[in-house]
Amino acid sequence: MPVPSVRPPVRGLALAAAALLLTTLAAGCADAGREGRAATSAGRTAPGRATDNSPFWVDPESSAALQADSWQKQGRAADAAAIRRISAHPQGMWVPGDYPRPAIAQAGAQAEKADKTLVLVAYNIPHRDCGQHSAGGAHSADFYYQWIDAFATGIGDAKALVVLEPDALGHIVDGCTPAEYQEERYQLISGAIDRLKKQPNTKVYLDAGNPAWIPDASKLVEPLRRAGVDKADGFALNVSNFQTDRASTAYGRQLSQRLGGAHFVVDTSRNGAGPYGNGQADAWCNPPGRALGTAPTTDTGDPLVDAFLWVKRPGESDGSCRGGPPAGKWWADYALGLARGAHS
Repeated sequence: MPVPSVRPPVRGLALAAAALLLTTLAAGCADAGREGRAATSAGRTAPGRATDNSPFWVDPESSAALQADSWQKQGRAADAAAIRRISAHPQGMWVPGDYPRPAIAQAGAQAEKADKTLVLVAYNIPHRDCGQHSAGGAHSADFYYQWIDAFATGIGDAKALVVLEPDALGHIVDGCTPAEYQEERYQLISGAIDRLKKQPNTKVYLDAGNPAWIPDASKLVEPLRRAGVDKADGFALNVSNFQTDRASTAYGRQLSQRLGGAHFVVDTSRNGAGPYGNGQADAWCNPPGRALGTAPTTDTGDPLVDAFLWVKRPGESDGSCRGGPPAGKWWADYALGLARGAHS
């Protein structure tokens, strides 16, 4: 069964901390994909850039920001302005590599300086994505614990919101994750919540898929509880998908009711035009005609919805489908389509 959302591979396990830090410091020389890129020039502002009023940190060296600058210099002013609809807003940092501490610490320092909250995605569970577009993850349970410890240490005292392990529980529910890995997965996620919550200003939201993937919300209740959602700040919905705000919040309320009033966040990065097609198997993968959704905010109008977020980085590919580059790679033309389709 095709999965409704994918994430890019994390960089190779042999990547040393020093090499990672050098890569992070390079100002846009190579695409960091959905793993994210720590910013290197917090004071940089692109011409005509909009002001973001959310409490979340905006990366001034995102792929969208670099693309806007490049197009501005080429005289493509209208396209540059459109792409700034993406670069002006905070996006999730899909943390790179085997040793995530330096990249997180660098971004966290800039977020602290700006008195903003860093949005992070922890996506390194063993046997990730069932061997599909974003296969990979930590090679063992012990290594995952070390990785999440480095992740949390990098956050330090910075304000952070962590979306924990997209798809990990959904793949248990839909049967994609083999039974022999499921108990370990529950333990790893529960342990990750414990470790992350030791940081004084960190909130954790455990991924719970989307309403098109697992329509019966009750099927997620036991997996979420076994993974420790009661110890977290809530759950996350629609990560990297296209379900509308209305559909996601309605689904979230159903799930919340079964979880004792748990709060949740919704990924609105690309849902401005809603889902693509009518149940098509590949509707999740670089669908055409989509649009940016509600800008990140904590002013959601719903007491159960803590935030609308751009967890998925708009313009980064879902995978090598519909002419796209590999998962997580920047795709300027697709980004431009999302921006042009946005309502505001």
